[in-house]
Amino acid sequence: MICHELVIIGGGPAGLAAALAAWNQGVRDILILERDTQAGGILNQCIHNGFGLHRFQEELTGPEYAGRFLDMVKDTDIQIRTDTMVLDLDGSRVLHTVSPSRGYEAIQAGAVVLAMGCRERTRGAISIPGARCSGIFTAGAAQRFLNIEGYMVGKRVVILGSGDIGLIMARRMTLEGAKVLACVELMPYSGGLTRNIVQCLQDFDIPLYLSHTVIDIRGRDRLEQVVVSKVDEKRNPIPGTEMVFDCDTLLLSVGLLPENELSRQAGVEIDPRTNGPLVWENRECSIPGVFACGNVLHVHDLVDYVSAESEQAGRAAAAYLRGIHPEGSEIRLVNGFDVGYTVPQRIHRGVDSVEIFFRVRSVRRDTAIRVMDGQTQIARFRREHMAPGEMENIKLPRVLLDRIQGDTPTVEIEAPAVGRVPDAPQPSTKGKPVVAADPSGHTPNA
Repeated sequence: MICHELVIIGGGPAGLAAALAAWNQGVRDILILERDTQAGGILNQCIHNGFGLHRFQEELTGPEYAGRFLDMVKDTDIQIRTDTMVLDLDGSRVLHTVSPSRGYEAIQAGAVVLAMGCRERTRGAISIPGARCSGIFTAGAAQRFLNIEGYMVGKRVVILGSGDIGLIMARRMTLEGAKVLACVELMPYSGGLTRNIVQCLQDFDIPLYLSHTVIDIRGRDRLEQVVVSKVDEKRNPIPGTEMVFDCDTLLLSVGLLPENELSRQAGVEIDPRTNGPLVWENRECSIPGVFACGNVLHVHDLVDYVSAESEQAGRAAAAYLRGIHPEGSEIRLVNGFDVGYTVPQRIHRGVDSVEIFFRVRSVRRDTAIRVMDGQTQIARFRREHMAPGEMENIKLPRVLLDRIQGDTPTVEIEAPAVGRVPDAPQPSTKGKPVVAADPSGHTPNA
């Protein structure tokens, strides 16, 4: 059996950042396993700019951002083994791998960092009714076809879901000559970053239909039409609000799932709120010596946050290999009112500080984040705007952590004094209001 001090599963931005951080902490036997033919992960197909503003204080494309880390790795003895699939990981940190060049191998790791990223929800996951014709892609698959393989996936496009990949593909398809007829979002707010709504939809006069969904797919061999309907507060289609779009392509941008099949096989405890591992503040999982970071832990909105979190996991893995283990009793964070999840979920008492990441469940304005220990308020952070598509974070220094007497403090959103939570503003397209459903059933011919 082959032995390595630190094995990192995934050669994307998370894996590269974790490896470099561990190297800088003195670990000299580091192996990165990447199933694709080259390292860099999803960044390789993200040819648009907007990456690296926090990390490098300049605007980079995805390949440029990945290239910065790959250049740093080249200055070390970190091994990157591409075209290698990890088949299994067990609780004793033994990995079973297979590759065309080396065949089957078993690797014993002193520590493991999980950095497998995430995958897209497919049509089967959301159960759209209708014909099983060609022309239906996840937004990420279409992005790879277009940006890496050089294939144009369609000419008249409807996008279901307003996640960031879908928004970016609306712009990309338009720039390549396609007509993007609409972006359709089930929720009353967009799931993507505000800047992407502006730059990818509004700047190209692409209408965004909030509180709408696709209820039927029509076509024989190739997609011919999709039927879109408005939905009520319970997300059920409203009869009489149907619109028919003549199109040859439907792109799905309906959410991302952390890639945790290996984590589950190993017996790592999974948080049902994030679909990622339960971790301590140093990103260690329920199995000692196994750490998680990046989108395999929880879906991020900015790669800069992925890199920062992964460096934390890499440093913690290096400390574990030196025999340094956090001590102190356990604090379990609980997500309270309008908070979907919190990462980390567990904190050791006595740590210097903790940065807590979370997402809200609805759009909020002029409110606050509160950390509560029973009925006692530990901290309060004002926020002008929060939305589910944008990850939030707060930092609790030692002085605040020491005030927590109970074992299960709560992170919650301060409820408004009166009235309901306001709906998200519906973005306009160059001064024009967002297109609303025509209850007459008229077929748009954009």
